[in-house]
Amino acid sequence: MGKIILIASGKGGTGKSVVTSNLGAVLAMDGHSVVLIDMDMGMRNLDLYMGLENKAVYNVCDVLNGVCRIKQALIKDKRFDSLYLMAASPEKLCENVTPLHMKVLCDKLRERFEYIIIDAPAGIDDGLVLASAGADIAVIVTVPEFAAVRDAQTVSAVLSRIGIDKRMYLLNNVKANLLGNGVFPSVAEIDEMLKLKAAGIIQADENIHIAANSGLPVVFKRDTYIHKNFKKIAYRIIKETAQQKD
Repeated sequence: MGKIILIASGKGGTGKSVVTSNLGAVLAMDGHSVVLIDMDMGMRNLDLYMGLENKAVYNVCDVLNGVCRIKQALIKDKRFDSLYLMAASPEKLCENVTPLHMKVLCDKLRERFEYIIIDAPAGIDDGLVLASAGADIAVIVTVPEFAAVRDAQTVSAVLSRIGIDKRMYLLNNVKANLLGNGVFPSVAEIDEMLKLKAAGIIQADENIHIAANSGLPVVFKRDTYIHKNFKKIAYRIIKETAQQKD
């Protein structure tokens, strides 16, 4: 059965969708079957970062509302053997949909895909609750700023109350020369604040943003340090997901 990985964040602008696209791509490049689900209704960007914005006919809300079948909403990324996208609705609200609907969708996708990676909306509103239904693990993306880390703490607490016991954090857009200078927190301070396992650190690199705005995951270029780093991050998450509860 496939694993459901939720990518969350406490605030917008942490690079959550870029992380989602690259994690999905690096796993697909390794031969895994992967589907990315954009649950950021009304603020969708995942299709842009994947270069698939003109391919969406149906979206995840159409599936959840029974307007179309799952297969009709799956957009295949032809650059990869086994990577699919289910786009978000352009509307903010996904009416008449409950977390149970989302869990049923996830359970059906588990039968076909090894990994279902869900790009959740930023923050802690009902959108997060809906996106997290059925998740096996949550990865909270944050940046090395005190406000962002505090927001990540809040998201972690909400996810814990929902029942997602496996949670990690991913530190994005890191400029090493600024960490721990009194203005920005150090990695040790972030660890202490979040009290979660770290999935990894992504350095600030303009190539990541150039690739995203070009509609191509940056990991598509193999054997770069960015590709290798995303691959390590992906398999740390997978390893944590696979571990049994004590």
